[in-house]
Amino acid sequence: MQFLNSIGQRVLFGLVLLLAVLVLNFTLIHMAPGDPADVIAGEMGGATEEMMASIRKAYGLDRPFHEQLFSYVGKVFQGDLGYSYYFDQPVTELIFERLSATLLLVLTSLFLAIFLGTFLGVFASQNPNGMLSHFVTLLALLGYSLPVFWTGIMLLILLAAPPVDLFPIAGMYDVTKDGGTFDYILDVLHHLILPVVTLSTIYLAFYSRLSRASMLDVLGADYIRTARAKGLSERVVVYKHALRNGVLPVVTFAGLQFSQLFSGAVLVETVFSWPGLGTLAFDSIGRRDTPMLLGILFFSALIVIVANILTDISYRLIDPRIKTGMKT
Repeated sequence: MQFLNSIGQRVLFGLVLLLAVLVLNFTLIHMAPGDPADVIAGEMGGATEEMMASIRKAYGLDRPFHEQLFSYVGKVFQGDLGYSYYFDQPVTELIFERLSATLLLVLTSLFLAIFLGTFLGVFASQNPNGMLSHFVTLLALLGYSLPVFWTGIMLLILLAAPPVDLFPIAGMYDVTKDGGTFDYILDVLHHLILPVVTLSTIYLAFYSRLSRASMLDVLGADYIRTARAKGLSERVVVYKHALRNGVLPVVTFAGLQFSQLFSGAVLVETVFSWPGLGTLAFDSIGRRDTPMLLGILFFSALIVIVANILTDISYRLIDPRIKTGMKT
């Protein structure tokens, strides 16, 4: 019961935070210079003053700021994110059209970074002064120092441009290719490799370093020395007793860094013309498509909040010592 109450408190706090994000985003975007009506009129090839007034009235731009804010927040909590100025389609539909591409990129990158980073850190912790440990340290240094957009551009130049031409330069799949489902999956995976390598590089370095430091602390604990004194093999000691506790910081930071992964995806999608939410957000900024941009920011915040709640639950399930529920 206490566990369920704790989850309820987390959900309630998440709703309050989501409301704050909505108000802040709406306020900041509407403080930016420029008139969205000019953008809408520009897509129409220009408009007279009467038409501009009609556009402002149709989109509610002629109302006071507080009325626009209250109206927008009320519609959002009813599931209505409005209509895109540029596409003239519901924002929700456009988001869900692009969501699968972004989730494929983000989750694949996160899984790769956590899986490889954790096991690199575990191997390095077993011999802190060995070559692998020094390699992990060097990898972390390089991962932190290289900007994600620079890494993407370098990979394109080295591996996607002639004469190497091993990977496609842009897009999620080749529209000129014909084939069945299996051929389509292979084509998507081929296009996915460079964006995933680019996005996961910095997080791979972080998780390898984090898991190495965590495992070194755990391997020095009393219960690990006791397990070794009982004659258990080093493999059992490391992977059955130490890893479960050593991976806790990795799980925690995976949830906390989910928002950073989404922000990094904006740059990666732009570099590789990946048809996800990041590219859509970048284009919406240039078009001053306020409803589209607000919808993407809201949806991203929602995903991050849900991910953090799931991280708290996972943390409790992984660590059996937590019996009293999650702390708020």
